[in-house]
Amino acid sequence: MPLAPRLLVADQVAGCIRVLNLPDGRVSGVVEGRHLAEHAGFLALPGGRWAFVDDLAGELVVLDPYGPDAGHPLVAATAPVAIPAEHLAVDPSGRYAAVTTGLGRSWETWSDLLTVVDLDGGRSVRVRTRVGEPGVTVLGGPGGPLVVLRHREPGALAAYRYDDLLAAAPACPPATPAYETELPDHDGHGDAHDPLTGRLFAAAGSGVHRARREGDRLVTEEPLPWAGPGRGYYLRLDPVRRVLWSCVRGGPADPGRWPEWTNDAWFHALDGGHTGRVPLGPGLVFRLAVAARHVAYARVHPDGDELVLLDRDEPRVVARRPLPPMDGAPKPGATPWDGVQRRAIAASPGAGLVAVTRGGHGEVHLFDGTEPVATYTLPTPLDDGGHLALTAPGDGAWGDPVGR
Repeated sequence: MPLAPRLLVADQVAGCIRVLNLPDGRVSGVVEGRHLAEHAGFLALPGGRWAFVDDLAGELVVLDPYGPDAGHPLVAATAPVAIPAEHLAVDPSGRYAAVTTGLGRSWETWSDLLTVVDLDGGRSVRVRTRVGEPGVTVLGGPGGPLVVLRHREPGALAAYRYDDLLAAAPACPPATPAYETELPDHDGHGDAHDPLTGRLFAAAGSGVHRARREGDRLVTEEPLPWAGPGRGYYLRLDPVRRVLWSCVRGGPADPGRWPEWTNDAWFHALDGGHTGRVPLGPGLVFRLAVAARHVAYARVHPDGDELVLLDRDEPRVVARRPLPPMDGAPKPGATPWDGVQRRAIAASPGAGLVAVTRGGHGEVHLFDGTEPVATYTLPTPLDDGGHLALTAPGDGAWGDPVGR
């Protein structure tokens, strides 16, 4: 009998992770005392494993959602890392991980630490780079992995030889990039990596900047345009269809006027080169999820929240499904991310299911295609929206080697 899809539900405030069997919602595993670093998110690894950073313990944690079925532990491995974790990525083989640090609960970025982890060798090393909120990708290729940090102020791509980082001395010494190239200042936000071509992508106000590896150097290419006003605040790869996706936000700069923000789904076919946009509606839209038949966005607005589903092959809106309101939802006149409830969203490229949370209520709503099929109530409230990952055996999710 084939294994059913499973949903990883993290309550990073309460400090627990549950694994639900889908679609019946049966709990197949629980990890207590783990506070997922929400910004770094979950990262798919080969073999059906998933990684995240515990932002309290300072550990990279590897989960095996199907392990207990075969008598193996749910927590497959751990390794010490620096926190607060900002971004998490792995090389195409799934062995060499990197974790950057950033803001945490501080108002100012203060940590300059980068951690690299050899997941097979069990070795973890920390070095100093520079303070900021760096994104990260880990490129493969001849000469060994290359860790590339995407800096914001000043904007740059900085490439480090993985072997050099792993051989660093104790006590967090400063690391020198093997190569560095400029990016626009201040507005970098979002990273993706295509293991098939080795290209990396960095979202910025001026477009999606591209670079490919040549030895220890990075060769930059013409940015991909946003194809209209606004800029993308999120970037991810559909590793099966080989399409980049983002959400382009436009409208007033004042965050208190967030209900007036415009939102478009942006896509770029990596092989065909076609770029386009699909209007999603006003309000707050951020992360997205890629399912077998759809690309899903959760839209928050004072007039009502909804799940927006796009056809994955011919990008267009095919369904809008209402979501129940959240107590503590963002209000007009205040920022939509400080002290308010949010929604997390997840899907698997190998399953037709989409899950979305109702922050503060401990609820997860499950859709099969465009139709609602279940609502699960968790024993913790999922404050701040919680965080989700949806996995299915052999779904190819590890082809997107950046944490989400």
